[in-house]
Amino acid sequence: MEALSLHNLRLTAETNRKRLVEVVYRAKAGHIGGDLSCLNVMTALYFHVMQGLDPANPKAPWRDRFVLSKGHCVEALYVTLEAKGFLKPEVLDTLGRYGSILSGHPTIEVPGIEVNSGALGHGLSIGIGMAIAAKMDAGAYLTKEPAGQPRYRTFVLMGDGEQGEGSIYEAAMAANKYGLDNLVAIIDRNHLQISGDTEDVMPLDSIRERWTAFGWDVVSMNGDDMADIVGTFDAIDYHNGRPHLIVSETTKGRGVSFMEGIAKWHHGVLNEEQCRQAVAEIEARIEEMSKNKAG
Repeated sequence: MEALSLHNLRLTAETNRKRLVEVVYRAKAGHIGGDLSCLNVMTALYFHVMQGLDPANPKAPWRDRFVLSKGHCVEALYVTLEAKGFLKPEVLDTLGRYGSILSGHPTIEVPGIEVNSGALGHGLSIGIGMAIAAKMDAGAYLTKEPAGQPRYRTFVLMGDGEQGEGSIYEAAMAANKYGLDNLVAIIDRNHLQISGDTEDVMPLDSIRERWTAFGWDVVSMNGDDMADIVGTFDAIDYHNGRPHLIVSETTKGRGVSFMEGIAKWHHGVLNEEQCRQAVAEIEARIEEMSKNKAG
């Protein structure tokens, strides 16, 4: 499947955003603030960046891998997998019901999910193992790639509150040691965690200098802007001998006016009126996008 145009990526993200709000409302649970802040990046990954994703063959050996280390934001992953064809709508609608295969964190019972996650600080280490395996297996699936280059890449999405976990920095050193230029880690830098502002809970800045010191190739992007997301991913040099970190500056609750930048929506349950308002805002943007495309 060809990558979507910038317009269609934006439209897909908004369509996924509407679905996300409705799903979380019906489930009466979910980490909606962080879901919304990372949804643009997740849409770009699945519909523009990652290769080899096939719902009919979800374990294709040449597929790019995605690890959601901030596993509490699984609702964003669920709606993305549905849009990509891995999850049927009737399955996603079971979220929050007894007997559903969908839980509040990723599990491998769900088609398209690579690993169980949710215990913060573990995802990067898992991603490093995948990236090392890709280097070791490079010769097995080569087609056009130069000898010794990895066939698939690994992408790990972390939260900024998650950066307080010491295991992340052990993993960071290992990725540098093994020259994992086929690994991309993304920090969803929305500046808010369950306890409040990250700089009050456990200061993180300056992330860029910290990870550069670990030997990573570090860039920042506006994770609320699809054009900047696409441009940043497209500019990655996967053969430079260094692992890559993207600091994605985002807004908690992005796309729903009364949630944006509000810590209480880290985990919040919408009432009926709030759901209607949120959906109306998103639908208005979808309509405007559709008009502009038609014009």
